[in-house]
Amino acid sequence: MLKWLSPAVCAALLALPALGQGGFVDRTEDLGLALNTNAACWLDFDGEGGPDLVAGGALWRNEGDAGFVRIADAPPSVAADFDGDGWTDLFSWTNMTLYRNAGRGSGLEPLPLPDHPPTVSRAACWADLDTDGLVDLYVGGYENWDDQITYPDMVFMNQGDGQFDLTWTDDSSRARGVTACDFDEDGDPDVYVSNYRLQPNLLWVNDGQGGLTERAAEYGVVATSEGFAGGHSIGACWGDFDGDGHFDLFAGNFAHVDNRGDQPKSRFLRNLGPEGGYRFQDVGTGGIAYQESYATPAAADYDNDGDLDLFFTTVYGTASFGVANHPVLYRNDGHFTFTDVTAEVGVDGLPPTYQAAWADYDEDGDMDLIAGGRLFDNRVAQGHWIGFRLRGGGETVNTSAVGAQVRVTLPDRVLVRQVEAGTGEGNQNSPYLHFGLGGHAGPVTVDILWPGGYRTAPHEVSEMDRTIHYALEGAVP
Repeated sequence: MLKWLSPAVCAALLALPALGQGGFVDRTEDLGLALNTNAACWLDFDGEGGPDLVAGGALWRNEGDAGFVRIADAPPSVAADFDGDGWTDLFSWTNMTLYRNAGRGSGLEPLPLPDHPPTVSRAACWADLDTDGLVDLYVGGYENWDDQITYPDMVFMNQGDGQFDLTWTDDSSRARGVTACDFDEDGDPDVYVSNYRLQPNLLWVNDGQGGLTERAAEYGVVATSEGFAGGHSIGACWGDFDGDGHFDLFAGNFAHVDNRGDQPKSRFLRNLGPEGGYRFQDVGTGGIAYQESYATPAAADYDNDGDLDLFFTTVYGTASFGVANHPVLYRNDGHFTFTDVTAEVGVDGLPPTYQAAWADYDEDGDMDLIAGGRLFDNRVAQGHWIGFRLRGGGETVNTSAVGAQVRVTLPDRVLVRQVEAGTGEGNQNSPYLHFGLGGHAGPVTVDILWPGGYRTAPHEVSEMDRTIHYALEGAVP
């Protein structure tokens, strides 16, 4: 049953015009960053608001105009406050280790997970699967191809005080990407798993208590083509690509050119909403031009026009038959039609990479991009925007508000974003939610669906309101 709550503490809204100046500018070196092309994670580690970063084997503290400062070694990770103390912690699937935040950005304390089967993992995500106010872990299991071993996916349920129990495993497929979303808007997170080796992708639908049932075929999100059981999927991302207020899926497929025929291309899957039982319609490639080695996607509204655009990496420099592959930025032109703007906005020439994550690192009202070992400052965006920072109190909603959804109603559409902790193949976008509004400068209607089915009732927000706070209970640092 949904519970309605009024606005309270701990989300920030800013609505200001962001002025475009051309394209994206590579600021990696002058911000003091030394990066590689592995997965990246944006987070607020020190509680000071500006997005911090895990990338390049390190945890970097964002010091605003002074750039970034390396404060600790850190492997690729996904981030959330797992112990409910108000400080964002890490989990790395590369070494199956939790890292507790020592507080106020002072460092990391490694903690072991409970005994679990041997694994090779390439992605994980945080989600409060049993809606008890504590984030749990879904870890994807990949493979040892030489020995034909499939490593299991695993769920670690959070028992509090930094303790986890291994409660579930599944070795039916070989996961590359893991990402969660309450796509059916029933108050609990569901998990989408991108599988390789032409295996079908999985949609684990949650019963609200952490019980997962695989229903990808029923909901229409296997993401394959006729004649194939599945695709060589590496990553997927949730996002409302058509502005109807419901979360769609983009499934990225690595489509070889070989003797197996026309392998499944990457595709958009449109959520039909409550009228369609939250099932999905395959609306095709949307103009995503064929490249063989597509890998991990990440969505954000880079130009502040109100709809989600798509950045999509590749992991070959050249592929079969000598065809060049390169990461691409696609602009959303509406109605699931996308245009390649990579060279136009200055993010061309990137190397093969699994790295793709968005954040407004300089808090100037537009989404910046980390990809291919570079941090690009957005000088493209124009128009108005709204951003939200959400916090739960830890009793009914996890303090990081992972899984919360914000809907913004405009005169012609409803936009929705979620707080997620893991997307694509092991990347993480900023936990701060960003909405471009284009030329709309007037009031908007805002409502929030929190994990557990709690709601903040729809209410009008004026652009003149610089900060609005939301929480369900208690205060957090």
